[in-house]
Formats: sequence, C-alpha cells, structure tokens
Amino acid sequence: MTTATPSHTPQAPLRIGTPLRIGTRGSPLALAQAQETRDRLRAAHPHLAVPDAIEIVVIKTTGDRILDRTLAEAGGKGLFTKEIEDALLAGDIDLAVHSMKDVPTVLPQGLDITCLLPREDPRDAWFSRDGATLMDLPAGAVVGTASLRRQAQVLARRPDLTVVPLRGNVQTRLRKLAEGEVDATLLAMAGLRRLDLADKVTAVLEADVMLPAVAQGAIGIETRVADAVTNGLLAPLNCADTALRVTAERGVLTALDGSCRTPIAALARVLADGAMDLEAMALSPDGRTIVTTSRRFAAADALVAGLDAGAELKGRLPPGIFAVS
Repeated sequence: MTTATPSHTPQAPLRIGTPLRIGTRGSPLALAQAQETRDRLRAAHPHLAVPDAIEIVVIKTTGDRILDRTLAEAGGKGLFTKEIEDALLAGDIDLAVHSMKDVPTVLPQGLDITCLLPREDPRDAWFSRDGATLMDLPAGAVVGTASLRRQAQVLARRPDLTVVPLRGNVQTRLRKLAEGEVDATLLAMAGLRRLDLADKVTAVLEADVMLPAVAQGAIGIETRVADAVTNGLLAPLNCADTALRVTAERGVLTALDGSCRTPIAALARVLADGAMDLEAMALSPDGRTIVTTSRRFAAADALVAGLDAGAELKGRLPPGIFAVS
C-alpha cells in the first residue's frame, strides 16, 4: 500500500504486468471498502489474484485534514473525493473507491461511477454511553454528529436535546463517546458491519425514525470513462439493484441541489415484483420544518422518479429553509 500525490502526468494505459491501482482514503473504513473491492476483483478475475497484481494507493483528502469543523462549514460534498479524482484524471490510479454518500452529484468531465458494489445496511445506528434510546435521553443531553441530516432528525423528535459537531472516523467518534465528550452519537450501520463493530450498537434506527442519507451503505467505484480495460474488469462486480436504488436517491439530491449543507434524506427499495419505492425528506437544520414525499414506480423510471420527488420537495419548501440556524 502506497501514498500518492497526484502528478498530473499523462494518462498511462493499464498494461500487462502493471498493477491495477485502487485509490482510496486512508481511514479504517475507507481501507476496508478498498479491500472489499480488491477481493471482489480477485474473485472475478483469477489473473488479478496473483501477488502484486493489485495495489491500494492511499490519498489524503481535504476532508481528512479538516477536523475542527463540520463538512458543511468547510465546503460541503467533494471534500473526500477531489484529491482522489485528481489522481484518477492524472493516471496515477486506475479506479477510486468511494462511500457514495460522499460523492457530489456532478463529477469531473471524463470520470463516472461505473460500478456499484452490493449495498450494505443503509440504516443509522444509535450509540449512547448508558444504553438510553433517543427518546429516553434526559433533557439537555448532548448528541454528537457532524451530519446536518442526523442533527435535524434528532431535533425534530427531541428539540430539548443539544446537538454538537463530532468529527473523526468511526473509532475516534466511539472513543469520544466513551470518554464522555457526548452522551450519544450516530453512525452508519454499513460502516460498522464492514469494520466488524455492529455488536457495539445500542439500537438500529429504522427508516421511519431516521431516514438515511442518500446512497448510505453503497460503495461506488469511479473510473475514467475512456478506460475500457478497467471498466471491463469492474463490469462483473456491478450490482444492478444497488445501481437502481442509488440512481433514484441521487435524483432527489440532484433536484434539490443537495450538499452537506442541506439536510436531505432518501431511501429507495427494489420490491419483490420488480417495482421500486422511494421515500424522501428535506428538513430545516433545526428540525422544525419537515417536508416528505414518496413514490412507487417501475425500475426503468428510477432517475425520473428521483428527480420528480426532489422537485416536489423543492417546490414545497419554505424560502430560506436551509439558512435556519
């Protein structure tokens, strides 16, 4: 595993004998996702299972460097992807592995999400030091989260709680909880499962309690559109159901011009009969205003349904809702 600094050199084609280079952030969760991608590639292509056929390249992003403020304050989505995308455009890596909830809706020209791995549990997990649920916490208790979406939904149910920013990777946030910096916090179940930490969860929050972030639990693989070799290697790994769900949810985000500055939640499902449903929500940061909608539609209409749901929410939102402090 190496650390790369984008060199902006001309793109080099993937040659026989050249390692397939996977770009990723360096957090334990990001590495686990990159390793899952590597293992799936090895299983699908025996020639990649030999030693040194795949290299994991760690790239530090702006989001990794900024730990003293929320992502919304620092500039929103893209903070965990820009440097990795620069390396991809420069040809320093062949594919980038992202948590899809961190990926902006507009990608740099020449790049695309060409593969989505099977989605993990999209729900949020609740942690508290004494085992108290969200509704059992005493008034004034402190909940730590850097997510405006989680903040808004917590305050919608418990306006008497205090919500403070809590940054850091999964292990850091759990340590801060154990040390008493906050009384409770929330994390994504998907990351906890990938890190074998799901047994530490106080409670799993169903979607009717805490609607997840757009594409939460989905791993997206970004490549150069023109790189037919890498895209061909990834094709067997793509999960069609995950792609449909993420397409619908990101449609909501696109219509709302969503970013880390806007509390937006959405969850799409593929039903047994092949149809899909979608729940979507936009809130004010203080949780006082909530606008929701839902759809049932044919899978072929995933993007249209997501865009339509987002447009409906946008049309029903009071002016300046996202400016509420």
